[in-house]
Amino acid sequence: MANTKTHRAANFAQAAVYTVIIIAILGVVNFLAQRYNKSFDSTANKKYTLSDQTAKVIKNLQGDLAITYWDRPTGFDNAKDLFDRYKGLSPKVTVEYQDVDKKRTEAIAAGVKSVPTILVTVGNKTETAKSLTEEEVTGAMVRALKGGDRTVCFTSGFGEAATTDTTGSDGFGNAKDLTEKNNYKTKVVPLIPKPEIPTDCTILVVAGPKRNYLQPAVDAIKAYVENGGRALIMLDPPLKFKSEIDENPGLVAVLDSWGVKMDNNLVLDLSGVGQLFNLGPEFPIVTKYGDHAIVRDMKELPTGFPITRSLEVTKGDKTMVSPLFSTTDDAVATEDLKNPRVDVKSAKPGARVLAAAGTYTTGKENGNGRFVVVGTSRWISNGFLAFNGNRDLYMNMLNWLSSDEDLISIRPKDPEDRRLNMNPRQATMLFYGSVVLLPLAIIIAGVGVWWKRR
Repeated sequence: MANTKTHRAANFAQAAVYTVIIIAILGVVNFLAQRYNKSFDSTANKKYTLSDQTAKVIKNLQGDLAITYWDRPTGFDNAKDLFDRYKGLSPKVTVEYQDVDKKRTEAIAAGVKSVPTILVTVGNKTETAKSLTEEEVTGAMVRALKGGDRTVCFTSGFGEAATTDTTGSDGFGNAKDLTEKNNYKTKVVPLIPKPEIPTDCTILVVAGPKRNYLQPAVDAIKAYVENGGRALIMLDPPLKFKSEIDENPGLVAVLDSWGVKMDNNLVLDLSGVGQLFNLGPEFPIVTKYGDHAIVRDMKELPTGFPITRSLEVTKGDKTMVSPLFSTTDDAVATEDLKNPRVDVKSAKPGARVLAAAGTYTTGKENGNGRFVVVGTSRWISNGFLAFNGNRDLYMNMLNWLSSDEDLISIRPKDPEDRRLNMNPRQATMLFYGSVVLLPLAIIIAGVGVWWKRR
């Protein structure tokens, strides 16, 4: 009897020691989890990982950045899921959750008109994020950090597609919306009848004029860049069938003087890469890029350039120009722009440069002009802007032109729909397998263990 009691006491002591050890381990793990908030994102498109752009913005913080989230307590948990990721990037980021009902007067003083309201404060400047998304929160950070308005001006008057068109495949409405979501203001600058570039234009966008620019308009664009302005110039191939496109010799001559020679051709990609996206050879796909800041972080993210011409990079008197990317060696270029059916055998083979970026030396301190030239405007049209990396590349160009190189990266990712579709038979099998067979197997295994030890 004494031996039995001793045996039970020993078992009890052993169980107590094990329990204390387990509790201690759990306590240490919980402490470390609270102290070092790390997580692993196993989703295919890294849905729960902040983008490179956000990481760069927070990495370059010089001081503290405060996020104040005004809502009712029921909405706090949803917000913490996002804001904890921001806090995990830097100790300089702090987040406060304020109850709009309990602190009504403070909410009014803070300018809270609806819930949720997200305020981002850097120093004495506060900006509002319009929604609980990474795109909006990071955008508010950029506005608070950069200060001042940045305006992208789209030219009009010579057949450029409209920035108000959001439904037609050729319109630039989606590009305008994307530009504004990334903290730029936009406006249209007509070059007829008064060919002047407003002084508040941070970037001038010349997007696919179908008609020749008049010389005063060409002179205005030239003077704008050569006096320190920034311009994104996209000239489509001068096709001579259906809706003809003029050659725009005045603007082409200016680009030539800057070190960018526009070829009068149409580039076709015969590598077969386009077939992976159900696209034809008239849609060259780019997967490799140069080392310029605009494309350095693009890695192998594909971009596409429908109906494009090529260009050649030379050296201007006051410019330094770099090619951004080229086609594969399997490309060909035809100079027969009157025939919609291209004779591939007579076309010239070889890789072709499709875009370039350059700097114009003005002699002023921090006042050099910048320009980016692309052989097509269709790549940012409504029909093609959403193609893989096109949006990222477009915004990288704008950020480089506005001297915001620290924002050049991949934009926040769109949610990926990865639903599981099953037919009725598969759904029935899943039900019986998970609800009936699996629990039954566990019960049988338990009975078997009991019977064996009985």
